Amino acid sequence: MRFEKWCLAAAAVMVTGCQTWGPTWSEVSGTRYTRIDPDREAAILISIGDQSVGSVTPYRVAPGTYRVVLQSPAHNKFTGSEKAVTLKIEPCKRYYINAQFDNPVTPAWEPVTDYVETIAGCRVSAG
Repeated sequence: MRFEKWCLAAAAVMVTGCQTWGPTWSEVSGTRYTRIDPDREAAILISIGDQSVGSVTPYRVAPGTYRVVLQSPAHNKFTGSEKAVTLKIEPCKRYYINAQFDNPVTPAWEPVTDYVETIAGCRVSAG
C-alpha cells in the first residue's frame, strides 16, 4: 500500500512538472458558438503564431498578438481555402473564430470572431 501511494505522489509531481500553463492562459477555437447566421461556418485552425494546431480545439496559447491561419470548410461544392488574420489574444479569454461566407452560393469568405468568453478557473496574473 505504501508503494502505491509513493507511485501516485511521484506521478503527480511529474505531471505538474510537465505543465506549461500557469494560472493564466487563453484559448482559440474554430467551433461555432452562435447559430444565428446561416452563412457562418466553423473554421479549421491551421496555425497560431509559429505553432501548428492540428485537431486540438480549443487550442491553448499564452496571451499576446498572433497570426492565426484558418481554413474554411467546403462550401457549396467548393473546396476550403486558407486565410490569415492577426488576433490580439487577451488573458483568460476563449476566442471562437469562424468562416463568414458572403452568401450561400460562392466560396468567398472572411475570418470573423464569432464570440469571446471568459475561461472559468483562469486567473489574470497581477502585474
